[in-house]
Parts: sequence; C-alpha cells; structure tokens
Amino acid sequence: GGGGGADDCGGAGMTAVAVIGAGWGDEGKGLMVNFFASRFGKDCLVVRFNGSAQSSHTVIMPDGRRHVFAHIGSGSFHGAATYLGPEFVCHPILFLKEIEELVTKCSIPEIYVHKNCYVTTPYDMLINQIVEESRGEDRHGSCGIGFGETIERTEKSEFPLTVLNLVNKNYLVGVLNGIRRNWLPQRLTKLRCQLSQEHREIIDSDEVLARFVDDCQLFLRRVNVTSSGIVLKSFKHIIFEGAQGLLLDQNSKFFPYVTRSNTGLKNVLHLVDRAKIDSLEVTYVTRAYMTRHGAGPMPYELLNLPYSKIVDNTNIANAYQGRLRFSYLNLDLLQEAIRDDLSLVKRATGQIAITCMDQLNGEVRFILDGEVQTTSLDRLPHLVSTVCQMPVRYLSFSPVGPIKNKFL
Repeated sequence: GGGGGADDCGGAGMTAVAVIGAGWGDEGKGLMVNFFASRFGKDCLVVRFNGSAQSSHTVIMPDGRRHVFAHIGSGSFHGAATYLGPEFVCHPILFLKEIEELVTKCSIPEIYVHKNCYVTTPYDMLINQIVEESRGEDRHGSCGIGFGETIERTEKSEFPLTVLNLVNKNYLVGVLNGIRRNWLPQRLTKLRCQLSQEHREIIDSDEVLARFVDDCQLFLRRVNVTSSGIVLKSFKHIIFEGAQGLLLDQNSKFFPYVTRSNTGLKNVLHLVDRAKIDSLEVTYVTRAYMTRHGAGPMPYELLNLPYSKIVDNTNIANAYQGRLRFSYLNLDLLQEAIRDDLSLVKRATGQIAITCMDQLNGEVRFILDGEVQTTSLDRLPHLVSTVCQMPVRYLSFSPVGPIKNKFL
C-alpha cells in the first residue's frame, strides 16, 4: 500500500481493538465486530485489513435483520463506517451486489477505500475457477472468486490494477484487454489448464468487459478513495476486522491449503504504526468446536457433527469448497496459533471469545496433548484460558451476540 504522510497521527483517547479468527475462519468475527460497534456507536471505523469478498461474516440483529458482510464492515448496522485498507482486495462486482442487498436492511455508512487496493476482474475469477476445477481431488479449497489470482497478476504481470487506476476509463479498458488477451492465456498455459469453448466466449465477449467497466464506475461513486491512513485518525474508535483465521495465514504450516494474505496482526500493526495508536486490544475468536470450509488438512476431523444442535446457514456446500467440516475444539492448535500471532507485538493485550456455546451438549470434547478429552460446559472457558494463558472475556450463547464471561 501507499505510504502515509506527516498528517498520519492518532488522536487523543483513540480506542483500537482487533478481532482475529483463531481457526480456519467462520469463528464468529462478524458477531464480535457487531458487538463492539454497538458499544462504540457512530464515531467508529471498521477496518478490513486483509482478504477480500471471499471472507464473509454473518451478523444477525435482535430484530431479525441478517446480513453476510463481505466488503463492508460488520459494524454497519450500528452506523460504523468502513475502511478498506491497502492490503484488502476490492471486488467491484461483488461489492455492488452486497450494497444492493444491504441497502434494504440499513442506511449504509461511509465507505473509505485505500487508493492502492488491488482490484479483482472477471478474468481473475475465471482463471481461479478453471485452475481449482483442474485440481480435481487435490483442490486447495479456493472460493473461486479470484482473490489469489488478483494478487498474482498485480504483482507479477504487466497488467496491475488498483483502485486508483479505475478513475481513468481508457486506461482501465486497456488493462482489461491486456489481461484477457495476454495475461490470462499465459497464466493458464503455465498452470497447464485448458480453455473450454464456454471460457473462450467469456474472454472474447466485449459485453463482459464493458459491463465490468460500468461496475467499476459505480463502485467509485459509492466509496471515498483515500491516499493515506489519515482516515484512521478521524474516528475515536477503531475496530480491525480480520478475514478468515490464523490457521489459513499464508505462512501457516498448512500451506498450500491457505489463503494468500496475513490473517493475523501483521497487517494491523502497519496501520497501527501509521496512525500512531498507542495500545491495541486483540480479541481472538473461536467456536466451541472447530470448522473448516474447503480442502486441506484438518487434524482429528469428524465424519459427523460433533454436537447435534449445530446449525450453520451461511457455510452451505458449494462446488469449490464442498461441505463444512468439523472437529472438536483443538486446544493444541489454538494456543499455538494465538501465541505465535500475539508475539508480533508487545503493546497489545489479548483476550478470547468463544462462540456457539449454545450448540454444545452437557459434555464437551476437546483435543489437548494430542488426545481427545472431555470436560463440562461450565469448565470449558477456564480450561481454554488456562491452556492459552489468556483470559476468556466473552461467551456467545446466541447468534445475536456475546455476553461477558459469567464463569470466570
């Protein structure tokens, strides 16, 4: 992303919290961001600091309103503004679709976008889907929306595309023609993938290109493009909303079945330093069991649901990620991931939120020291706190929101 300027300084009394997924994603980050935004009010900015529209966070309000947030910050129901930071990858097609859905549920707060955010095109999506389909049984678990391919093209081709580039329509058309005529076939040849007749028709379609150009212009009208982190100092409360989870970090030991981004504090710290924020409170979120949506290793994976009361209406089976997968809460992985991430910064304090507590039975199973063990529901928070050496501050017994830990 672009560098900050002399005006990148934090304001007195600024509050900064980060919500980080401690697993493979789907832990309840949206629920926690919505909770913090309800406390902070409209003088609050939610910062999406990694990932793209493939990382969806579900928020359910007490009045029944439900939205799956992808681009837009999960504090929007409470009037919190959104900032898409320099490491976020913008997807104009899916952004406009989300705006269309969200506007029927609430007034959409201000949306700020860093000028250097990478931009996903229909051709990145096409490459992503062709490659993932070609892997057959050895799929990496991609969502098929072009996130990793956008980064690959922007950093390694002659056809990079950022939000700032969208302003010049003629330049945008030139880049898109370069991508579809040069980069796309070269990339697929390198990956040993073949084009079907249907794929060729999409690539050759001038209508597809023109429609995307129009989408980019609509995208620009809905956002405020900014050149530096100055937007951070304009708000009293900052919530950094993580995408996916620590076990999917691009440097995770589970590579290559990961996402192409820093899912923990690394990107947050760059923004914190730029805004001169003195302290940061980090909430690591985990379900009371573990899930994974997509291919890749999952130690102690179960063939069936770990608890009979589990319901998940967001992570439905799809062609690219398959069904949602489950295991018992793996405290070996949890404590290792949190420890390694929090070690990046000295001035941060950490706490844990456990969600989906209402879906447990009286006897709770977990994994510790490589063995499946059991404990009671009321002892689980203390156990997690002890193993991770960090307080469990919040528990969620409802998809509507968390409560203060009543057990510790």
